[in-house]
Amino acid sequence: MKIASLSNPVTSAWFRDQGLRLDASPYVSGALKVKKLLEGLPETVPLASLTTGHNGGIFNGPMFRRVYLTDPEHSVPFLGTKDMMAADLTGLPRLRKADAHSAALSYLELKAGMTLISCSGFNAGRRAYVRPDMDGIWSSQDTLKVQPDLKKIKSGYLVAFLLSRFGEALVRGSVYGSAVKHIEPHHIASLPVPRFEEQVESKIHALVEESATLRARHQAELVAATKDFFDSNGLSELNKLRWHQQERDLGFEVPSVGATSLRALNFAPRARQLIEKLGSVPCRKLGDICSGGHLGSGVRFKRVDSDPEHGVQLVGQRQGFWLRPEGRWISPAHAPRGIFAEDETVMIAAQGTLGENEVFCRPIFVTGEWLNYAYTQHFLRVVSGTPDVSGAYLFAFFRSEAAFRVLRSLSVGGKQQDIHESLRAEVPVPIAPPADRTRIAATVRSAYQCRDRADVLEDKALALLTTAVEEAAG
Repeated sequence: MKIASLSNPVTSAWFRDQGLRLDASPYVSGALKVKKLLEGLPETVPLASLTTGHNGGIFNGPMFRRVYLTDPEHSVPFLGTKDMMAADLTGLPRLRKADAHSAALSYLELKAGMTLISCSGFNAGRRAYVRPDMDGIWSSQDTLKVQPDLKKIKSGYLVAFLLSRFGEALVRGSVYGSAVKHIEPHHIASLPVPRFEEQVESKIHALVEESATLRARHQAELVAATKDFFDSNGLSELNKLRWHQQERDLGFEVPSVGATSLRALNFAPRARQLIEKLGSVPCRKLGDICSGGHLGSGVRFKRVDSDPEHGVQLVGQRQGFWLRPEGRWISPAHAPRGIFAEDETVMIAAQGTLGENEVFCRPIFVTGEWLNYAYTQHFLRVVSGTPDVSGAYLFAFFRSEAAFRVLRSLSVGGKQQDIHESLRAEVPVPIAPPADRTRIAATVRSAYQCRDRADVLEDKALALLTTAVEEAAG
């Protein structure tokens, strides 16, 4: 239930402005207040008048049967609503290319400069910018696409407005539904977009575009680091691991087992062969690398909520993979010190299910600004205790498909899986020559410097827009 204390009486004009809606969302989300604020600006124009393309430039798509493939030659990357917030798009599911290029779905291909808005489900109303590296990705029908008319408005300025607290309130206030939330194109077509001098809008646009370019570079450098990892270790064939095209583990024998595990998945032939290949080159066991560091889950603790001024943002498994986490704020004074991470810690999502698109066994890298966050106990913390094997070098390995499949094979548990405590310490990590390790680690560090810089530029763009609106409103 949403409850708000209103200092002024509700008038019939309010209901007319909100399409005669009787639910609380547009009145307590701040949408009405923002609309009144924007009405006082010298110039605002409806969003629909600034877009172009399919269905006027604001569209989602039809419901359709999704046929997923794994062969890149016959498929295209497919972006769902939960993936649109992801920082690393390497592991996206792949839609059959013949379907994607059909007349019914071809217009769902993303183009750099679009704004994406999740339009269905619990998280309806989230916004994201289509970066240059997202060209050629298809999106689902649960994502609204806003394609700006570049003759009328700069794409970076438009997305800055939609990402701002003003756009947040307006979009959230447009959400309909109770159990399942929805936004349709006509719900946001009339959103008022403020217009300012060319110099102001161009400056905001330039900041957003530079931010998007840096995020695309972040992605490209991570992919390059992982490729370099396997090339430098003489395992180039693992850069193109075709896991699902290999013979399935439908029946096999294990000569002997011990008390460590009786689970068949832990002895699956495909994973065993992969582990043997990793161990066929100079390598060290993960447990040995982390013997002077840490290889274990985080501490369990009671969450005591706090306001942002006195608290720290807590990052969970899902939010850890987003561009910008949106976790709850907790009091660090009422939590153990282990909620924070050391620099260059590899965090692996260690609780979850075995779905192909789940984050279980996927890693994130904690450095730079992300050292300011707290992390839940559901991450497996991998901290190198070996000076010549850095966390950045380890991350280049763990973000690979090969490492993902190895970790998945070490699963234990029932519904919620974990990574076997003993078996994970036995994972062989290929060790390249010192010069190669240094170069690979430098590439990873550069990628995360780009990411931090991108966040700074985006925040600066939003601050400029907020100042322009507030000054114009008097």
